[in-house]
Amino acid sequence: MTAISSAPSPATPAGLGLWRTAQLLGVVATAILLAGLVTQPDLALDILWNVLIPLVPASLLISPAIWRNVCPLATLNLLTNRSSVSRTLTPGLLPGAGAIGIVLLVVMVPARRFLFNTDGLALAITIAAVAALALVLGGFFQLKAGFCNAVCPVLPVERLYGQYPLMRINNPRCVPCTMCTAKGCIDLNPSKSIAQTFGSARRSHAWLLNGFGVFAAAFPGFVVGYYTTQDGPLATVGSVYLHIAVWALASYLATVLLVWLFRASAVRAMVVLAAAAAGLYYWFAADTVTTAFEIQGAPTTVIRVVMLALVAVWLWRAVQRVTRTNSRPVAHA
Repeated sequence: MTAISSAPSPATPAGLGLWRTAQLLGVVATAILLAGLVTQPDLALDILWNVLIPLVPASLLISPAIWRNVCPLATLNLLTNRSSVSRTLTPGLLPGAGAIGIVLLVVMVPARRFLFNTDGLALAITIAAVAALALVLGGFFQLKAGFCNAVCPVLPVERLYGQYPLMRINNPRCVPCTMCTAKGCIDLNPSKSIAQTFGSARRSHAWLLNGFGVFAAAFPGFVVGYYTTQDGPLATVGSVYLHIAVWALASYLATVLLVWLFRASAVRAMVVLAAAAAGLYYWFAADTVTTAFEIQGAPTTVIRVVMLALVAVWLWRAVQRVTRTNSRPVAHA
């Protein structure tokens, strides 16, 4: 069974032009957002957290290429690339780079509760700092090797949600591909990115000790932990991180137990964990979005039904693809 649909190749002038326009608009929109976070923080924060960010997980389920092809940080990362730069993300650098991205994610998301959800200036400074990091790393590494495929805090979520996309969309940013990342590049093959990140650990339960494996197993609980806290002052920093950490640990331990009981393979566990995290996210986010805009009642239910239906379709198709792959005969040397 093929994907739901395939997008036209971006190699055509029209396709490339559309992507370039979208990328430019993404950078312009980011600049406007930064200005808004300083001058009109309440409005800008509402638009960012309750309109733009909730769209990203759904886009990753449909295809991670949608976000990765328009992400303004990726555009900035590639802006400083030079043809003379030869540094690639070697296998030896991959674990450390991936760990940095995961740490950034688990530090920055809880910080919304005591800082970024209410302080537009602090968020603007942080976004600008990450953008500067993307620019700098773009000058030291080939294409996406330094930031997008390495330390980007969104990359772990892109890998998890984008492992079996509903649509096949080509990558117009890296033409031609220089193999800047030794393995695990989600743009080359989303379905193999996690397996390549795990390496040989995927063949046993050792993936549960891999950095990305720990992240994926803990992520559903991380989502619940975040949404069961409340915005508060800076003094609540300790309680916020502790609360989310407890939920994340419970999620990890539950995953370990279930994987052991059902003898689940890494590939099957990844699919279930992705669907669980995405489903939990939209269950909570639907209420957050409607409350922010003072919309009560039916809209919350509608958002939940629509988004959970998307997650269910994604899960059904992902399980089919996993089953079909595992049923293929293994070639022997």
